[in-house]
Amino acid sequence: MTPPLAASSARSALGRRETWIAAGALAAIALHLAIRFGLDERAAIGPFRARDLPLVAALALGGAPLVLTLLRQVWRRELGSDLLAGISIVTAVVLDEYLAGTLVVLMLSGGQALESFAMSNASSVLAALARRMPAVAHRRSDGRVGDVEAAELRVGDVVEIYPHEICPVDGEVVEGHGVMDESYLTGEPYLIAKTPGSAVLSGAINGETALAARATARAVDSRYAKILAVLRESEQKRPRLRRLGDRLGAVYTPIAVAIAVAAWAASGEAVRFLAVLVVATPCPLLIGIPVAILGSISLAAKRGIIVRDPAVLERVDSCRVAIFDKTGTLTYGKPEVTRIVVQPGFDEAEVLAHAAALERYSRHPLARAVVEAARRRDAAVREASEIAEPPGRGLRGTVGGHRVEITSRGRAAERDAPAVAALPPAAGGMECAVLVDGRLAALLAFRDTPRHEGASFVRHLAPRHRFERLLLVSGDREAEVRYVADLVGIREVHFSQSPEQKLALVRAETARAPTLFLGDGVNDAPALAAATVGVAIGAGSDVTSEAAGAVILDSSLERADTFLHVSARMRRIALQSAVGGMALSLGGMAFAAAGALSPVAGALAQEAIDVAAVLNALRAAWPPRTLTDF
Repeated sequence: MTPPLAASSARSALGRRETWIAAGALAAIALHLAIRFGLDERAAIGPFRARDLPLVAALALGGAPLVLTLLRQVWRRELGSDLLAGISIVTAVVLDEYLAGTLVVLMLSGGQALESFAMSNASSVLAALARRMPAVAHRRSDGRVGDVEAAELRVGDVVEIYPHEICPVDGEVVEGHGVMDESYLTGEPYLIAKTPGSAVLSGAINGETALAARATARAVDSRYAKILAVLRESEQKRPRLRRLGDRLGAVYTPIAVAIAVAAWAASGEAVRFLAVLVVATPCPLLIGIPVAILGSISLAAKRGIIVRDPAVLERVDSCRVAIFDKTGTLTYGKPEVTRIVVQPGFDEAEVLAHAAALERYSRHPLARAVVEAARRRDAAVREASEIAEPPGRGLRGTVGGHRVEITSRGRAAERDAPAVAALPPAAGGMECAVLVDGRLAALLAFRDTPRHEGASFVRHLAPRHRFERLLLVSGDREAEVRYVADLVGIREVHFSQSPEQKLALVRAETARAPTLFLGDGVNDAPALAAATVGVAIGAGSDVTSEAAGAVILDSSLERADTFLHVSARMRRIALQSAVGGMALSLGGMAFAAAGALSPVAGALAQEAIDVAAVLNALRAAWPPRTLTDF
């Protein structure tokens, strides 16, 4: 298997080669015409006429590599739409029709260069994963901290994790109190509090305070390394799908060859065989489709959608199974206060004001949600004093002369058991209790809020885009996943899924039908790479973006719908250009078979057909009136 970086470099080199071949062919044709009309018709250099030397050079330097590439494809039984062009080049050389052969080289290399240009920004997801992980760790030894290679860490080593750094290894906190963002790895939308004894995951992002952790696994055995290994396996097993041009070419090529052979057999003139093949050269496939793809990539970019792999524009219209991640895809990825159970004798706004007065000074994962809830209710937040946050016991302080505590339901029961016992049972999501002067004042419940457009987007996928099944797959807990699924209208639910389990599920679904996977976060990267089409929602992780075929920059399901429409529109326009061009070529083949077109005249006729196909394909870049329908 070619390493991803090597494959990307090979694609780039191939694109440069095709561009040089096309430029060389064009220069050779121009020089041929200049010599032809400026020298004696009989002038010769060696066995060739002077006017043919530039064409011979173009065929030797440009045509030969293209033909060799096509021969390798034939050996691998990859018979595409460009096979006719290869046959035409060889036949032109055999019959000394150098101008016709060079025109075919120009058409073939030009179309391939266009498609290579469309893929020039593709790069390796595995390289992005490697860039994200720190190469150096701060290891503590004999009371001193020194930098070492992360790969040198051993189980039992104590490492310092500075503020905003990425944790280099799985471990257990031994010193410090803070929070870590593990959402890229677990799918949970919350910052996770860390105190001595808490587990930390490699790849998690540290918060505002330094932590010390004892390694419980080597870097190569840690969670992040396992995700990288799963992703590498996923890329190696990515299904190879036939492109639109190749599928059309599989039908068109044998028809064209049959007409060419019949013309030769009926007339006894080999030149008619060449003339038919030159007219038949499927440039509407080789050029029209890439132009439509490039135009659609441009249109998508103007809507905040980066198409990394042009092939996804062809594939997504055939997808019949949509698989969604939850956090950051169908939800906003930020917990909010969704319910407040206020106890008798307390005012909701006042309780929120008391809680927000303390939370302004806290790094707890839910502090921002409490402060935001107070702001939305215009609660008058006072100054707090004597603030303390003992590890594992919540937050406490004095607000307006009242002792205020924010803690768990269990801790609250130690202070006001009757009131806590009367509370409704715990539901999904997270919660905290607010006590004022030792009495339970309110219970705050938090959830990751579903996107407001989620339900309407999900509902329209079946009737508008022909999706037959919708799945919600998440690393979150069952209650949270089912809560979101019920709100947006998805019935097939898979919860507590690790990256390995997501990957296995996506592979199984893709084996049955083409799949579209929408997700964000490093934990989604293997699934994004394994799906027929992977779309990353949001640009928060370069790893996810690299794994996906397309990236929606502004975290919007409306943009996801725009991507579906851009793809469907591109496919329609590309088919119009390709099928229309092939129909015109069939007409030209009939004239060539009858002897009415020479090989050069056939090449020029094919160029006119190309112009018509390309002009139609350019419509893909023109913005229509609307690109959403929900």
